[in-house]
Amino acid sequence: MAKLWSFNGGLHLDEHKAISTQHPLKPAALPKILVYPLLLRPGIHAKALVHPGEHVLRGQLIADSDHFFATPVHAASSGVVTAIEERPVAHPSGLTGQCIVIETDGRDLPVQHPANPDFHLLDPDSVRAIIRQAGIVGLGGAAFPTAVKLVPRANKAIDILIINGAECEPYITCDESLMRSQPEHVITGAQVLMHALGIGRCIIAVEDTMPQAYSALQTALERIGDICIELASVPTVYPTGGERQLIRVLTGKETPSGGIPADVGVVCQNAGTAAAVYQAVCMGQPLTERIITVTGPGITAPQNLSVRIGTPISDLVSQCGGYTAAAKRLVMGGPMMGFALSTDAIPVMKATNCILVTGPATVDNDQPVLPCIRCGECANACPAQLLPQQLYWYSRASNVERAQAYNLADCIECGCCNVVCPSHIPLVQYFRFAKGKLQQKALETVKTEQAKYRHEIRSQRKEKEDAEKAERARKKREMLEKMKTNTTEES
Repeated sequence: MAKLWSFNGGLHLDEHKAISTQHPLKPAALPKILVYPLLLRPGIHAKALVHPGEHVLRGQLIADSDHFFATPVHAASSGVVTAIEERPVAHPSGLTGQCIVIETDGRDLPVQHPANPDFHLLDPDSVRAIIRQAGIVGLGGAAFPTAVKLVPRANKAIDILIINGAECEPYITCDESLMRSQPEHVITGAQVLMHALGIGRCIIAVEDTMPQAYSALQTALERIGDICIELASVPTVYPTGGERQLIRVLTGKETPSGGIPADVGVVCQNAGTAAAVYQAVCMGQPLTERIITVTGPGITAPQNLSVRIGTPISDLVSQCGGYTAAAKRLVMGGPMMGFALSTDAIPVMKATNCILVTGPATVDNDQPVLPCIRCGECANACPAQLLPQQLYWYSRASNVERAQAYNLADCIECGCCNVVCPSHIPLVQYFRFAKGKLQQKALETVKTEQAKYRHEIRSQRKEKEDAEKAERARKKREMLEKMKTNTTEES
């Protein structure tokens, strides 16, 4: 690409990526147990389709939901369902949830799913159906259902597919490892996605600090010979990997406030998602495995592993040499947008791109929170062009309506404002709190409207029943009057 644009704010952060890329990608050992939470997304639960004592195969459907934003869950290996029970799940709250537990049998026997190497022969609806049934979600961390992004929208023509390989958060290198080791999977997955969207242009974005990944993709692209796909080396500025920021860098287009990339004719998919699409459509493999970076100063041998979804984190730590004496905090995700975990018994999920074990320099360097001095550094760093100091005041005062008016929903929770704040205010925590309050209010509004609707329906039904009752009483009176008249006449 000849021209690139820039976005507002952003930070140059210490990357800490070389510690996990110095080792080649390798498969993680098959765990003794696999654990699958039935909570798919906030408010969306899957229903277990298996029962304790049942033998399952790798790739077998074990849970699903008919919710539009739900995706199926498949067993990552063969074994026996030992329980459906409460277990710790990956959530900042540390709460438990219903989980399917599978004891693996070591044989790894698969279910056979149809493969479609000639995917061009499929119509777009069939491709979307395969992607949905394979349980594919965005593997960059958001875990949004991939098939939903591919559904055509009225008055929103898509022109460009962007494959996001801009892995901008420190420590995380799973996408870089994928692009270096399996570039053909990423490129062919991009071709499948373009076919599903019915478009003829794709840009694969790679950060300029990933020369090996760029070279591998370039070589694979030359071998495949698809002129509709181009590579772009983008500056390493956090958070370039944010969807809106990457669209701005590659196209110069600004996604409108409250809008989605489709509003500017773009669909973004993560590099790992593209590879998963290739494996599902062309190879007949549902999403049961992904690459995860296990890293940080608290890990003896940081590296990237190809991991069965549902594997307990403790297994991965053990395969990376265990914890070091510096281990202080366990985080799922990166240091900017990840969240701390209370135990390593929690299983990895589809959205798990990194297991980070931080050391005392990260944990013990906490500074006391001081009053906001309105310096404006947070606004300068904000890639979403918001006013974090205003959002902070309204969030702190629980005036979430005013925070909403200042485009709170556009906050991507990247943490740039936290890093630059001289008063050490945990701004993102306040924003998450305010978003939660808004979601709660929206839910209450929906419940109120539903209750109002039920009341109206009940009132209408009662009025109808009263009217019918009155009509029956009237007819009965008329009949009695008629009978009385007939009796009198006969007398």
